[in-house]
Amino acid sequence: MIISRLILKNWRNFRSADVALSDRVFVVGPNASGKSNLLDAIRFLQDIARPGGGLQSALKQRGGISKIRCLTARREPDVEIDVELSDDGSFIPRWRYAIGITQQVRGYRYQLLRYEKVWHNGKLVLERPDADDKADDLRLTQTNLEQINANADFREVARLFESVRYIHLVPQLLRHPESFQGPASGEDAYGRNFLETVAKTPEKTRKSRLRRIESALRQAVPQLKNLTDTKDEAGVPHLEAVYEHWRPNAGRQREDQFSDGTLRLIGLFWALLDGDAPLLLEEPELSLHSAIVSRLPSLFAELQRRRGRQIFVSTHSADLLSQRGIGGEEVVILTPDPEGTKAQLASSIDEARVLLEEGLSIADVILPRTKPRSLSQIDLF
Repeated sequence: MIISRLILKNWRNFRSADVALSDRVFVVGPNASGKSNLLDAIRFLQDIARPGGGLQSALKQRGGISKIRCLTARREPDVEIDVELSDDGSFIPRWRYAIGITQQVRGYRYQLLRYEKVWHNGKLVLERPDADDKADDLRLTQTNLEQINANADFREVARLFESVRYIHLVPQLLRHPESFQGPASGEDAYGRNFLETVAKTPEKTRKSRLRRIESALRQAVPQLKNLTDTKDEAGVPHLEAVYEHWRPNAGRQREDQFSDGTLRLIGLFWALLDGDAPLLLEEPELSLHSAIVSRLPSLFAELQRRRGRQIFVSTHSADLLSQRGIGGEEVVILTPDPEGTKAQLASSIDEARVLLEEGLSIADVILPRTKPRSLSQIDLF
């Protein structure tokens, strides 16, 4: 299944948003328009559904409902997320999950479910609050989504949300995980525990993935060969490779000697090979040569074709968006507005659709629309 529609109300930048989604989703917009926040709505559902997570934990990670509520919410302060799930290639939703969150105006100021609803093939299978919730409103501090004994009728939905993966690998954290001072999380989005993840993967799968990654890396980093995993004397996992140059028998290098671009490519390739769940990628072009970046959409399309895996990509990159194969229905454009960021598909803009049909690329047609209007006036002196 894929997430085929996303509806937001009072979520961060978005007072209201409603976008249809395809198997590849490119999210573009100016700085601070809400690209990360759009992806975070999906991560929020993942944080609720994952083991050890839950609604209260997901809210706490984000600073509480006051931090995720849109500043233009006014008289409608509830935060709402509504998603439809469809089989890949189908426009008919198989599942729909909707959640509304509110906060008590007095007393203990609990953060509670305003509602939780689930539909299967158009039939309502869950509607909260129910009679038990009304008798004990503390029940509304938890969703049925996060409870194994309560989500049996829609466990397929819970498993999909739980399996969502997000990656924005930070090379410095991968090299020096001890430097990270942030709170612990159920997800290693930034690569702090990436080496442990590789080491814990079953050997046959691990070796196969590293061979495939090495083969791909040789096209981007020709001097690199013999990529493998190892452990030092203290049992700490590492990645090693031989980097060919003029010095014979120079020995192997570990990840702390790899370039930022090499580490980001290794993390990206590993994520692409790791499962078939929806994958959220934050600016994958960072630290990479433009020629490599321009190849990424083809990799995403091939992965989708082979595994049916949905991929979300937030990006500013003209190189990434220059590929002619990216359709307007795959691109979500974010436009800041005093009343909240607007989200729309490129294919829904008449002028853009005509230009795309004439053969122009998304980079040609859409990126100019995301450029700050007063950019030429930037001056420090």
